[in-house]
Amino acid sequence: MIFLVVLAIILIPLFMGISIYNGLVRKKTLMKEGWSSIDVFLKKRNDLIPNLIETVKGYATHEKTLFENVTKSRNMVQNANTVADQSAAENALKNSMMNLFAVSENYPDLKANQNFIELQNELTSMEEEIEMARRYYNGTVTDNNIAIETFPSNIVANMFNFEKGTFFEIKDAAQREPVKVSF
Repeated sequence: MIFLVVLAIILIPLFMGISIYNGLVRKKTLMKEGWSSIDVFLKKRNDLIPNLIETVKGYATHEKTLFENVTKSRNMVQNANTVADQSAAENALKNSMMNLFAVSENYPDLKANQNFIELQNELTSMEEEIEMARRYYNGTVTDNNIAIETFPSNIVANMFNFEKGTFFEIKDAAQREPVKVSF
């Protein structure tokens, strides 16, 4: 009888520890998969941007600084290595793209160009997919971080050096402000 009690005292925590460890590994893997999805969508969008720039260039040849800013921002996105760097680069690119579309408003022929319209629609669709991927990724980061910080999984997480994930978020407070529309 004592043998069974000792065996239960040893096996129950062992199986709990194994279960918690596997859960932490699963959460970490889902977080990496979420980041991978964002990365794929960003690559697709970055491949689309040069086509958009070339289309606009044909109409707005004197907007050289704007094109350079978009290209510079795009390169920052491609060279970002961490979630924080990626987030900052994304904010810069988003601002550059907003400026590009604002300039396109000055060229009625460009706005009517079918190629420009298709590229703009593709980019809009891509932005929606990136937003969905960001939400998924941030959800996996939340699950991972909660598991790492709560008892008893925090014990296993500390033993095996599991790290909290970084949220993919907007750092520029100006982007949180509502858009002002006036007629």
